[in-house]
Amino acid sequence: MVFECKQIILKDGRTAILKSPRVDDAEKMLNYIKKSCDETDFLLRYPEEWNITVEQEEAWVNRLRSSSDTMGITCYVDGEVAGNCEISFQSGMKVSHRATIAIAILKDYWNLGIGSAMFEELVAAAQKRGTEIMELEFIEGNERAKHLYEKFGFRVVSEKSNAIKLKDGTYLSQFYMQKYLCEI
Repeated sequence: MVFECKQIILKDGRTAILKSPRVDDAEKMLNYIKKSCDETDFLLRYPEEWNITVEQEEAWVNRLRSSSDTMGITCYVDGEVAGNCEISFQSGMKVSHRATIAIAILKDYWNLGIGSAMFEELVAAAQKRGTEIMELEFIEGNERAKHLYEKFGFRVVSEKSNAIKLKDGTYLSQFYMQKYLCEI
């Protein structure tokens, strides 16, 4: 599913572009996710776990763009990848009312409004699709993300204790959140 290009103005006055990633951005996307995973313990992988090739990333971008059930939005600032988000619409009669979302933004671009801009687009896409429940997970201690999610109406509905184990042996809980887009 392709997200058409949209320009936004960041809190620092710079212009950013939101659009679906393109195949020629695959190497930038791969570098971005590795850097993002290196900047925080709140993503599900360490940078060294991203051992895919540029060609594999290109194939992922092609699948994303041609999927009818998944949409990716990448934020570009000055031609560089600043962040990325994705919404995956569930299929199957029993779960098609739900969509799962994920987001990551490089630390240099935190607090500029990128997360809010991307969430507005994810919610709009879910509403357009007729989704009833949006879902996401976040890791214990990620208060910045939790605040963003709550701002958009997500609420914690469950906790998975000790779901994450860091390299230093620390265990962290993972919280599951939902946003209802209609009365249930």
